[in-house]
Amino acid sequence: MPSNSAGSLAAFLKDRRTRLDPASFGFSGRRRTPGLRREEVAQRANISPTWYTWLEQGRGGAPSADVLNRIAKGLLLTEAEREHLFMLGLGRPPEVRYTGAEGVSPRLQRLIDTLDASPALVRTATWDVVAWNRAAQVVLTDYSALPPGQRNILRFMFLSPVIRAKQHDWQNLARFVVGSFRADAARAGAVSEVRELVDELCSASPEFDALWRENDVLSHGDGTKRLKHPELGDIELEYSGFAVDGRPDLSLTVYNPVDSAVADRIRTLARRASGQGSDDG
Repeated sequence: MPSNSAGSLAAFLKDRRTRLDPASFGFSGRRRTPGLRREEVAQRANISPTWYTWLEQGRGGAPSADVLNRIAKGLLLTEAEREHLFMLGLGRPPEVRYTGAEGVSPRLQRLIDTLDASPALVRTATWDVVAWNRAAQVVLTDYSALPPGQRNILRFMFLSPVIRAKQHDWQNLARFVVGSFRADAARAGAVSEVRELVDELCSASPEFDALWRENDVLSHGDGTKRLKHPELGDIELEYSGFAVDGRPDLSLTVYNPVDSAVADRIRTLARRASGQGSDDG
């Protein structure tokens, strides 16, 4: 008798196999049951037909991560289905595979746009800003005025004297940013993807180079940010970080003004800007 986990894996594999259309993969011939045959899945996954058959029968032992990845590819599983396959087969999720983001869904953009007094931005694991609202434009930075390749928070912090001058206690903030950046990149499996950026910043900024060598790892959950804003003056913002469901490469940060009077002034600035914010940070 197969174990519960082996039986669940077998049922999941069979269910996904029977959902696939043979004709779309170039397989022909009359069939008594829907979907691909076991040997066809094995062919697409480049594994032994006997081994795959055993898995669907709930025997043969635990498959390797490589085998599960091959099967996931052969069955055209989504990322969520692939993760479920690993949980059934190995009792753990697969290793993270970083995929760079090109943007966010319209739904997420509409959500952050509703925050008229709270700057909100979405960043990748490499800390490139890929979405923001109008409040972020007038309080933080007008990201729309920058080329996509220059919308990086690390570059702002270490290469922009203007951004640096507007931060309270830049040294401690910079240490916090570098430690959080390191943790985000590792969590998303993007260590190799950040190497070019890290090398660039180490060469351009001795301060970044020194902080990077400290190897600190920090959490960027929530806290308080203080800014010297040219129009709002010294302001204090509470921030919270959120994961974007289904997108391990993205995180959302929302900054909420501590003072309600500051919130009203942010709304006024945002309305005045009409989408053309100032270059603040």
